[in-house]
Order: sequence, then C-alpha cells, then structure tokens
Amino acid sequence: MELRPYQQEARHAILEQWNAGAKHTLLVLPTGTGKTIVFAKVAEDCVRLGERVLILAHRGELLEQAADKLHAATGLVCATEKAEESCLGSWFRVTVGSVQSLQRENRLAQFASDHFGKIIVDEAHHCLSDGYQRVLTHFGNADVLGVTATPDRGDMRNLGQFFDSLAYEYTLPKAIKEGYLSPIKALTIPLKLDLSGVGTQSGDFKVSDLGTALDPYLHQIADEMVKNCAGRKTVVFLPLVKTSQKFRDILCSKGMEAVEVNGNSPDRAEILKDFDAGRYEVLCNSMLLTEGWDCPSVDCIVVLRPTKIRSLYSQMVGRGTRLFPGKTELLLLDFLWHTERHELCHPANLICETAQVAAKMTENIEAAGCPVDIQEAAQKASDDVIAQREEALAKQLQEMRKRKRKLVDPLQFELSIQAEDLSSFVPSFGWELGPPSAAQAKTLERLGILPDAVDNAGKAAKLLDRLSKRRLEGLTTPKQIRLLENRGFQHVGTWQFDAANKLINRIAANDWHVPRDIIPAEYKGA
Repeated sequence: MELRPYQQEARHAILEQWNAGAKHTLLVLPTGTGKTIVFAKVAEDCVRLGERVLILAHRGELLEQAADKLHAATGLVCATEKAEESCLGSWFRVTVGSVQSLQRENRLAQFASDHFGKIIVDEAHHCLSDGYQRVLTHFGNADVLGVTATPDRGDMRNLGQFFDSLAYEYTLPKAIKEGYLSPIKALTIPLKLDLSGVGTQSGDFKVSDLGTALDPYLHQIADEMVKNCAGRKTVVFLPLVKTSQKFRDILCSKGMEAVEVNGNSPDRAEILKDFDAGRYEVLCNSMLLTEGWDCPSVDCIVVLRPTKIRSLYSQMVGRGTRLFPGKTELLLLDFLWHTERHELCHPANLICETAQVAAKMTENIEAAGCPVDIQEAAQKASDDVIAQREEALAKQLQEMRKRKRKLVDPLQFELSIQAEDLSSFVPSFGWELGPPSAAQAKTLERLGILPDAVDNAGKAAKLLDRLSKRRLEGLTTPKQIRLLENRGFQHVGTWQFDAANKLINRIAANDWHVPRDIIPAEYKGA
C-alpha cells in the first residue's frame, strides 16, 4: 500500500525519535487521515528488525480494525490477547491486545518484561489511566508510540507526563487544504439552550443532567434539522440512550427517516449497514460512534452532547470529515448553548490554536446566520485578533519609546513576523517548562531579542529556531525590526534583510531621519 506524503513523513519521524532515544513518542493525526495505516507500517518496520509489537486498545472494534488494516497494508497476521485468546506460543510477531484483559496481574505475570520491543497505543489519550499504566510499566523497556487525533492543550500537557516527544503532527486545516479531508461549514442555529443548571463530573458536563436539560428543546431542534439537514446523511450525538431514542421518535414524527443505535442494540450491525446504504437520513446515538466507526458518506453532524473536551468534540465531528464521491462539504450544526462556563467546545475549537481567536471566530459565526467555511472563518478571526493586538501593542510601544530599549520585546517580534504559533506557545513537555538556559538567554540577546520577556526554555528554543530559519531565508533581523518599527514602519518582520538594510542606510545618511519622500505607514519594504 502506497502511503500519502504526510503518512510517510510520520512513519520516518517515529522511527527517528526511537532511534534518537525517545522511549515514548506521540503521533497526532486528525480522524480520517489514516492513523491506523501509519502505525501498521511502523509495526511492519519493527517486525523486519525482528521485534515483537503489541498494539494496545480499549475496545474490541479498535482491535479488529487494527488487525484488518495491518493485514491489508502489510500482509502481516496478528495474534490476539483478549478474553480466552492468547498470543503466547504464537508465531505471529504482532499482537493486538485488549487493555482490559492484559492489565490483570495473573495475565501480565505470564509475560517476560521484555516480551515486546515496541508498544503502539491506539487512542493514546486513554493511556494515562491505571489500566494502561499497569501494562506499560510491566513492559517498561519497550519503546512506545501513542497515536491520537488532534488533542487540546490540556491533553498535550497531560500526555507530556508520559510521552517524551511529539514525533509528528498533521493538522486538520492542513488535511483539508491538501484535499485529504472534507471542507467543513459551520452553522450556528439561533436556538438558545440553557445549560446553566448542568453539573460537572470528571472535568466535563454531567451526562445525566444534560439529558434533562435537553428534553424541553428536542422538538425545536428537530424543526431546525428539518430545515437544514434535508438531503443530507446526518449523525446526531446525544448524552443518554433514552434521550437518543426519544429524539429519533420526534424526528420520525416530523417526516424524517431516523434510526437509533446504542450499545445494547441487538441489530446494531444491520442498522449501521442500512444507514450506510442510505435507507435512513438520520442516525441518533448516545456517544457510541465516537471511535472505530467509519461512514465516509456522512455529510452532516449534529452535536447535542455539549462538551468541554476538545478531543471528544473532534472525535464526534470526525465521523463526517472523510471524503466521499459527490460530497462537497461537511455541515456542522452548532447551537447557542447558554452556560456560565466558557470552556464549551464550538466549531472554532477544531481549528484555532488560541482561545482568543476561537472566541472571536465563534462570535463571527454566530453573527453570520448562514453556513460558514471554518478555514475562512478562522483566518478572518485571526486577522481580527491580530488587529486588536497591534492596536494594543502600538499603545504599549508608545509608552516604552522613552526607555530607548536596545532589544526587541518578543511580543513585538512575534507580531511583526506574524507568527501566531510563537505568541500562542504553551509548553507541553517537562524540559520546556523550566526557565531559559544561560546559553539560550545569551544567544537571544546577541540576536537582538530581550531574553527577560521569555519565560520558559520551550519558548526560547522555538524563538532561536525561528531566528535561525529567518537568517537562512534572508529575512530581517530583530534589530532591523526594532529600528524601523520604532520609526513607524509596519510588519518589518515580513521584509527581506537586504531591503531593510538599504532603507536603514538611507535613514542613516539622512542623519537618522526618515527621508521626506517615504511614508512609513504605507511603505511595503519591497
């Protein structure tokens, strides 16, 4: 099976991390971009080196999917470690294992600690649980690959407790831009749903409270779906089975072909097959279909299970992001959830790196009143936030000019070069959390950056890496940025070094005054 370019890059990056000594490394790929294929090829590489590989997951569907994809992509056959099945004594070098079975002490005791050389954890955001840790600790010498869809910042910080590095990340916006996932259009429905009385449990909304809170609105939600989901294949996520069943009945009463599926449905496989074949318009479920189920023809997602957890929200939306012939986009319905808490996930959280940009994008989508492409909306929100930051920075710089600082504040540098990834950087791994080293601070100061305003080693490393790349690309230095922007020129960070140097020479020749034929605010640096 020929891998896509990003899949091949991910495969090589994982092996490089292990070879460099990173025992526990992460792969982050959005739902629908083939993470199972990538780790299947990584498993094949390990088998060629004579190693045993354990693929660990928490659900039977994920184990079956991994075994099927491994065989399809590589020809390798798996042993199984689950319930009464065991891999001990098997000739097969790859094992798919259920964490529920393997975590039992009497089962783990049958394995030598070095039985597996590599362990692959599917849906790695689960790996910090006691069961996973019991297995991973037993095979403590094995190199570990954790695979997950786009996590939120909190997930990354938590995963950083176990994983040493991030081998490779492929983002949702890039996957859409490069044509590997469907474009997403978000529509905010002007229906205010009150969640102010819903409690919190394990860091998210309490499921039992959500069902009660939703009940008064189900008929109105169904009316909105009749208007907006006609002609689409729609999946609805709800908090409780009884709520899901009730909503199915309401949709049917309004003329929609709806069906419901849950963990106890005896005909679950048949229902999913019929939905895939187009017999039904709407499939209602109570969080059953967040992992391990694929139906690429789904082109509408309705999230009626509000959540604060971005990875969970991404999994729900991910059921509709795959490509399918004739499918032009995924329509994502959002509602005006009324809650005192501000952590609620919206479409903006799928794509925005910072809370500030996400909040602005959510505000813009709510005001639009029609489906909005989320990539275009994210760019607009980012531009709006940058404009607000620049306005605030201009006031700050005006107050600081009297101090005649010789070094560039990192914030000025980041805004000048339009590097949102730097300004929004949050340390994830242990080494990034400490203060910048003496060598980092000395180098930053030599290159023109004020090191006092850099508060962690991770940020210092990213700044130094960016400065090095800019030098190779022939872009302006921090000192050029400070000198010219303090004279009113804008976005000097996007200029070429030579263009800035020529202008500085002209200013120097004019007794350090801007020549009269130049208007700094309009000057483009070309």
